[in-house]
Amino acid sequence: MNDCISKVTGVVDILNGIDNTISNPATVFQVDPMIASRAGFTPEEVAIDATAILEGEPAATPVVANDIAYTIRVRYPSANRGSVEAMGNTLLNSSTGHTATLNSLASVKELPGQNEIRRENLQRDVTVTARLEGTDLGSAIKAVQKTVDGLHLPSSIRVMYGGTYEEQQKSFHDLLLVLLLAIVLVFIVLLFEFRTLAAPVSILASAILSTSGVFLALLITRTDFNIASFMGLIMVIGIVAKNGILLLDADQKFRLAGFSAEDSMIQAGRRRLRPILMTALAAIAGMLPLALAMGAGSQMLQPLAIAVIGGIGISMVLSLLITPAVHYYLSHAELRSRRAAG
Repeated sequence: MNDCISKVTGVVDILNGIDNTISNPATVFQVDPMIASRAGFTPEEVAIDATAILEGEPAATPVVANDIAYTIRVRYPSANRGSVEAMGNTLLNSSTGHTATLNSLASVKELPGQNEIRRENLQRDVTVTARLEGTDLGSAIKAVQKTVDGLHLPSSIRVMYGGTYEEQQKSFHDLLLVLLLAIVLVFIVLLFEFRTLAAPVSILASAILSTSGVFLALLITRTDFNIASFMGLIMVIGIVAKNGILLLDADQKFRLAGFSAEDSMIQAGRRRLRPILMTALAAIAGMLPLALAMGAGSQMLQPLAIAVIGGIGISMVLSLLITPAVHYYLSHAELRSRRAAG
């Protein structure tokens, strides 16, 4: 698997989860209690001295400097731990005054590095990690998934994609729920405000179609669709809905003034053209420095600004075309259904 994934463009610094789980060589001391007692040593004394040779033993009294206590670790000289032979020839002193070498009291062995076996939920786990360079996360994951699928691994092996990709998918799922919730809440608010089904449907139709400008702007600028641009898409829904409210509010006023449905919609478009353009251009101008990545740290939110500019830019046309057209036909359909019912 490691060799196949390494051929994917943009995937570098691959760790196969096996070579990087090899532990360091270990030094094992096996004390012979009978021999140690005859030499005047206890097994505990031999163990403490052996530990002091390798990693040191904490001193009984810490060193106090500037009212701060520092624990001192006492170790044998480096010459005594340079090799297994040197450690075995180290002369030890017991509490009773006896002396002996470590080899005469215990057997000293050095074991090679061992592979660590990691488990998760009682299942063996091998973690393969890599870093991306010169490519985006989505394209790299698709290429890796295609490569892994081509290996035809046995059914006993389960492959899971985690790390940054897992976090991205979780964030996208959460933002999708936020988007759907925002659409539902906007629909409910518009329904209570206009007390007709035609108004919220026409406004949301324009808002949802305006999201095409988000993807068009990202495509033109060759910007990846990520969490920041997803947030910008959600912002576009709210901004475009505001333009639709202004337009239909003016339409209601002209209808109350005695205008026909068609004339009132035309007059409302003329009346609200300037406010819609002014608010849209002001929002675009405010997002432009961020979209051009001007200033420190602006690249992080650059996809958000590009998404907002693209969505607002196309909404200037859709708010004046889609919203009036959908509202006109839906209101006529509601009127005809009421007449038929009456």
